[in-house]
Amino acid sequence: MNLKLVLSTTALAISALVGNPVFAQMNMDHGKMGMAAAPGMTDGEVRKIDKDAGKITIKHGDIKHMDMPGMTMVFVAKDKALLDKTSVGAKIQFMVTNENGQMTVTHIQPAK
Repeated sequence: MNLKLVLSTTALAISALVGNPVFAQMNMDHGKMGMAAAPGMTDGEVRKIDKDAGKITIKHGDIKHMDMPGMTMVFVAKDKALLDKTSVGAKIQFMVTNENGQMTVTHIQPAK
């Protein structure tokens, strides 16, 4: 047998056993690598509003674009006028961003 053929066959067999990185790269979803999801609205329920401080406490579901699980937390309102759009106990959808280390609500609307 030809040495080149033996070596090629052996290399193919080993790559099949250990997994071929070339094929692994072809099957990877590069769109999800190292990036958070695009910002989107999150469902929540208003627990408390502090208009003077510009803060709102929301019990929310997963905030997917920040890879954050559901919980109850205090957010800063980007504009205090946003707090006039809701009331304690209301079911809402909201948008949140991280602005200089502060979780900031940028939009609020009634839940659909």
